[in-house]
Amino acid sequence: MTQLPPPNTPLNQHSLMAIELWLENLGASRSKEDPCLWEWVTSKWSAELQISKDALIVTWNKEGTLKTCSLPYGLNRLDLIEVLTQGP
Repeated sequence: MTQLPPPNTPLNQHSLMAIELWLENLGASRSKEDPCLWEWVTSKWSAELQISKDALIVTWNKEGTLKTCSLPYGLNRLDLIEVLTQGP
């Protein structure tokens, strides 16, 4: 079973399985069409998270307004959670 590294570990030090587990723990769901694409829905907004070669690409959708940012894998999970949960 995959376990997550400590929260202050940069994402580039995680295995792909650990990143996927982390996204599942956030409440995101993997796309059936694209295994690198995840959808995360909250009561305030939704987000599409794409696991790309160089970064985690996030596109938030709040009431039809889209905002995209690229988050480098050098950031640790604590920082990424802070950014992601702030939303657009």
